Amino acid sequence: MSDPALIAPDCTAPAPIEMHAVFAERLIAWQRRHGRHDLPWQNTRDPYRIWLSEIMLQQTQVATVIPYYARFLSRFPDVAALAAANVDDVMALWAGLGYYTRARNLHRCAQVVVAQHGGEFPASPDALATLPGIGRSTAAAIASFAFGARATILDGNVKRVLSRIFGIDGFPGDKRVETAMWALAETLMPGADASSAQVSAYTQGLMDLGATLCVRGKPDCAHCPFAAECVANLTGRQRELPVARPKKTIPTRRSWMLILRDGPAVLLERRPPTGIWGGLWSLPEAADEAALAVRAGELGAANALARLAPLTHTFTHFKLDIEPRLADYDRRAPQGARELRDEDSAWVPLDELDAYGVPAPVRKLLEGLKGLEGSLL
Repeated sequence: MSDPALIAPDCTAPAPIEMHAVFAERLIAWQRRHGRHDLPWQNTRDPYRIWLSEIMLQQTQVATVIPYYARFLSRFPDVAALAAANVDDVMALWAGLGYYTRARNLHRCAQVVVAQHGGEFPASPDALATLPGIGRSTAAAIASFAFGARATILDGNVKRVLSRIFGIDGFPGDKRVETAMWALAETLMPGADASSAQVSAYTQGLMDLGATLCVRGKPDCAHCPFAAECVANLTGRQRELPVARPKKTIPTRRSWMLILRDGPAVLLERRPPTGIWGGLWSLPEAADEAALAVRAGELGAANALARLAPLTHTFTHFKLDIEPRLADYDRRAPQGARELRDEDSAWVPLDELDAYGVPAPVRKLLEGLKGLEGSLL
C-alpha cells in the first residue's frame, strides 16, 4: 500500500484503494483503443529488440530513438552480432544519442548474454536486472513485453502519471517517495489471473499515458481515462505535480580544446572510459590557454593558436564552456602528432567523422570548421 502521507489530504479524488479495483482494467481498455501500436519495437516478443529499444528510450524521446534503433538493427541484427562488435563501432553509431554510459553498458550486456547465457536473455525480471545497464524498471518492461511476465515498471513517465493521479507530494527521486511509489505501483498491477497479453497492454498503457497525454508541459486531461479521479486535474495542480527536483546551482566548467588540422584531417583522441563522453573520440584539451599552447607544441602545431567562437554545452549536472583554438600541423617537424600511431589517437578527415563516436558539441565545432578554408601559416 502506498504511504498515506504522500497522498494529498484535501483532494476530492477517491481513496487510492477505490482506484485499485478499476485502474488496471481501465488502463488496458484505453491502451487497446488509444495507445501506440505501430512503434518499430512493438508487435514482437524478440527480447533483443525489446531490450535495445528500452535502453535507447531511457532519458530519450521516441522520435529521437527511432532512426538510431533502425541503424543499430541494420548493423547489429542480433545480440551475437553486437557482442562481437568493436566498441568503437558501437559508440560511433550511438554518437548524438547522449548518456553514453548506456552504449558502453549495451555492449557489455550483449557480451554477458552471449558468454554467460548462451545468447539468450533470461526471462525473469530479477535475472535481467543483474545484467549491465538494466535496472529494476527496465528489467520489468523487458520481461513483460518479451516473456509476458507480471512485473511492475516505474520509469519517469510512470512516476509522473502516479504523482498526478494520486496526488503524491514529494520529489519522485527522493528515496522515501520512490519507495512509496513502487509500493503503490505494485498494488495497481492486473490480478494474478491476468493473461500475458493483458499484462503487456497494461505496461504499454502506463508508458503511452505518460508519453502522449500526461506529458510534462501541457497534459491532455480531457482525453485521460482517469480525469474524473485525478488529484492533479481536480485541484488544478498539473504543473506542480510531480514535485520538481530541489533547485541547486549548476556549476560551470571550462575547457580549452585544440583543433589541430592537417589539410582536410583533424587530430582526435579517445577519451578515458569513465567520465563525460567516456570512450568517445574528442579533441586534445587542457585546463587553460597556456597548457593548451604547450600541448599544441608537443603535438606539432606550426603556428600560434587562433581563437574560434566559444561553445557552451549543458549536461544534467553542469555546464561546459568550450574554448576552441585552431592550429595547423607542421609537416616539417621531425616529431609530432603524425608520428602518434597508438590506438587512442587518429587523424580523421572531416568527411569521415561518422566512423568515429564524436560527442555532439565537438562535432558541431568540427562541422563549423568546414567553412574555414586556407592555412593559418
